[in-house]
Amino acid sequence: MQNLAENNLIRFKNISKKKESIYANFKVKGVRKGVLFSATISVDLAAAELHSGDTMESIVEECAKIGLKEFQAADFQFEGITQL
Repeated sequence: MQNLAENNLIRFKNISKKKESIYANFKVKGVRKGVLFSATISVDLAAAELHSGDTMESIVEECAKIGLKEFQAADFQFEGITQL
Protein backbone atom coordinates (compact mmCIF):
# COMPACT_ATOMS: atom_id res chain seq x y z
CA MET A 1 0.00 0.00 0.00
CA GLN A 2 2.67 2.50 -0.90
CA ASN A 3 0.49 4.61 -3.17
CA LEU A 4 -2.76 5.70 -1.51
CA ALA A 5 -4.36 6.83 -4.78
CA GLU A 6 -3.90 3.40 -6.43
CA ASN A 7 -5.72 1.70 -3.55
CA ASN A 8 -8.80 3.98 -3.79
CA LEU A 9 -8.42 5.04 -0.17
CA ILE A 10 -9.06 8.70 -0.90
CA ARG A 11 -12.75 9.39 -1.47
CA PHE A 12 -14.38 12.65 -2.44
CA LYS A 13 -17.12 13.58 0.07
CA ASN A 14 -18.53 16.95 -0.88
CA ILE A 15 -18.03 20.63 -1.59
CA SER A 16 -18.76 22.91 1.36
CA LYS A 17 -19.03 26.66 1.59
CA LYS A 18 -17.91 28.47 4.71
CA LYS A 19 -17.87 32.21 5.35
CA GLU A 20 -14.43 32.78 3.92
CA SER A 21 -14.12 30.19 1.14
CA ILE A 22 -15.30 27.06 -0.67
CA TYR A 23 -13.70 23.70 0.22
CA ALA A 24 -13.47 20.30 -1.46
CA ASN A 25 -13.64 17.62 1.25
CA PHE A 26 -12.09 14.15 1.09
CA LYS A 27 -12.00 11.12 3.41
CA VAL A 28 -8.81 9.08 3.71
CA LYS A 29 -8.72 5.56 5.20
CA GLY A 30 -6.09 2.88 5.05
CA VAL A 31 -3.35 0.77 6.56
CA ARG A 32 0.33 1.54 6.22
CA LYS A 33 3.06 -0.54 7.88
CA GLY A 34 0.58 -2.05 10.33
CA VAL A 35 -0.97 1.29 11.29
CA LEU A 36 -4.65 1.87 10.62
CA PHE A 37 -5.41 5.52 9.88
CA SER A 38 -8.33 7.67 8.92
CA ALA A 39 -8.37 11.38 8.16
CA THR A 40 -10.30 14.12 6.46
CA ILE A 41 -8.76 16.58 4.05
CA SER A 42 -10.33 19.91 3.12
CA VAL A 43 -8.76 21.86 0.25
CA ASP A 44 -9.54 25.53 -0.28
CA LEU A 45 -10.52 26.12 -3.93
CA ALA A 46 -8.88 29.56 -3.92
CA ALA A 47 -5.58 28.06 -2.71
CA ALA A 48 -5.81 25.54 -5.55
CA GLU A 49 -6.31 28.46 -7.96
CA LEU A 50 -9.78 27.18 -8.90
CA HIS A 51 -13.18 28.83 -8.72
CA SER A 52 -16.75 27.63 -8.47
CA GLY A 53 -17.30 28.05 -12.24
CA ASP A 54 -14.87 25.23 -13.08
CA THR A 55 -16.23 21.77 -13.84
CA MET A 56 -16.74 19.43 -10.90
CA GLU A 57 -14.29 16.91 -12.38
CA SER A 58 -11.47 19.46 -12.60
CA ILE A 59 -12.15 20.74 -9.08
CA VAL A 60 -12.10 17.24 -7.57
CA GLU A 61 -9.02 16.17 -9.56
CA GLU A 62 -6.90 19.22 -8.75
CA CYS A 63 -7.91 19.32 -5.09
CA ALA A 64 -7.26 15.58 -4.71
CA LYS A 65 -3.73 16.02 -6.10
CA ILE A 66 -3.01 18.85 -3.67
CA GLY A 67 -4.57 17.00 -0.72
CA LEU A 68 -2.67 13.79 -1.42
CA LYS A 69 0.65 15.61 -1.79
CA GLU A 70 0.21 17.51 1.47
CA PHE A 71 -1.09 14.46 3.37
CA GLN A 72 1.92 12.37 2.37
CA ALA A 73 4.32 15.18 3.28
CA ALA A 74 2.69 15.87 6.67
CA ASP A 75 4.73 15.48 9.83
CA PHE A 76 2.50 14.57 12.78
CA GLN A 77 3.21 14.85 16.51
CA PHE A 78 1.33 13.54 19.53
CA GLU A 79 -0.29 16.35 21.47
CA GLY A 80 1.37 16.74 24.85
CA ILE A 81 4.27 14.33 24.13
CA THR A 82 6.50 17.19 22.97
CA GLN A 83 6.51 18.57 26.54
CA LEU A 84 8.16 15.47 28.04
